[in-house]
Amino acid sequence: MPSITESKILILSTHGFEQSELEVPRDELRKAGATVHVASLDGKPIKGWDTDDWGNEAEADLALADVNVADYDALVLPGGQINPDLLRVENDALKTVTGFFGAGKTIAAICHAPWILVEAGIAKGRQMTSYHSIKTDVQNAGAHWQDVEVIADQGIVTSRNPGDLSAFVAKIIEEIEEGAHDRRAA
Repeated sequence: MPSITESKILILSTHGFEQSELEVPRDELRKAGATVHVASLDGKPIKGWDTDDWGNEAEADLALADVNVADYDALVLPGGQINPDLLRVENDALKTVTGFFGAGKTIAAICHAPWILVEAGIAKGRQMTSYHSIKTDVQNAGAHWQDVEVIADQGIVTSRNPGDLSAFVAKIIEEIEEGAHDRRAA
C-alpha cells in the first residue's frame, strides 16, 4: 500500500474549472507530501472560474498528450460547469480516464466532473454523488446517486461541491493508500 508521501497524482483540467476544486486538492495533497502535476490539453496555463466570474490561472506541468498513466497513482478531475463539459468531448481525456480506471488507480471527480466518468462509461452500477444539477445524467448512466459529501466505490471518489473539499481530499488520500482497486466492469 503506497503512502501519500510517495504518491504521484495527476490533476486533469482545462479552462473553466471551479477555482477551489483545483486549487484545494492540488495544495492539500502537496501539503500531505504527494507529488501533484496539473495537465491541461496543451500544457499551457488554464483559467479558473471563481463562483460567478473568471478567476485565477493555474500553471500546467504538462500537456495531456505527454501524460503516461503508469507514472501516477491517482487522477483528480475538478468540476465547475465549463471544465468537465469541455473535457468529456476530448477523446484523449477519456482515454486517460479509462487508462486510470483499467489500472485500478484512484479516480476522483467533484461537482460536474462525474460527467467525464459518465462519458468514459465507468459510472454504471457505481455508488456516486455529484453536483445536484447533473444527478439525472449520473442516474441515467446507471449509477446509484446519493446526496452525500463524498462517496468512494472501488477507488472512484465523487463529491458534490466546494463545501465537500475537506472530505474529498481526505477520501482521495485514503483510497490512494489502499493501493490498486479491483473493479467490476461498468
